[in-house]
Amino acid sequence: MKLPLVVAITGATGVIYGVELLRALKDLGHPAHLILSESAGTNLAIETEYTVSDVKALADVVYSNKDVGAAVASGSFKTRGMIVAPCSIKTLSAIANSFDYNLVVRAADVQLKEGRKVVLMVRETPLHKGHLDLMARAADNGACILPPMPAFYHAPQTIMDLIHQSVGKALDQVGIEHNLFRRWTGHGRQAAQQEALRVAT
Repeated sequence: MKLPLVVAITGATGVIYGVELLRALKDLGHPAHLILSESAGTNLAIETEYTVSDVKALADVVYSNKDVGAAVASGSFKTRGMIVAPCSIKTLSAIANSFDYNLVVRAADVQLKEGRKVVLMVRETPLHKGHLDLMARAADNGACILPPMPAFYHAPQTIMDLIHQSVGKALDQVGIEHNLFRRWTGHGRQAAQQEALRVAT
């Protein structure tokens, strides 16, 4: 039985990262337990054509962000870990300071105290020292800070290619296998031959 991955979508720009993460997990047959912050619903309407109902339908279990007594609020409920995609600065601040005022933050705090992986896809730019200090504090507590920074070595052709590369990097952190982007195999003739063989098979 696969342990569920907790997915939180908060109110930063880039809610499409959370949507595509849920879609990838569904395609992989991996259970996802979803928490949507109140602001995430607003950003879905601003940035995408998805409704809150559309996004909830991609998850196996959905919790209210106000339900601090939910299953994922306890360390005795086993999970694969947690990815916050995107992670707002407000959420980063609360996680870094263990200020468990809602379920997103409480669930992240629980994962950290149990020694499980928590991946924070922090979405803000530019960053001032206060933001960096919060990231350092969260990292000191065990979180993985993974801002969705686009890479180009996999020759992306679309915006979705860039999104999938960041989502794939997050999935790598929690040990979930996927084929969301082409991995780097080095440069030169040998790497080209290996890639040609991979494509052929």
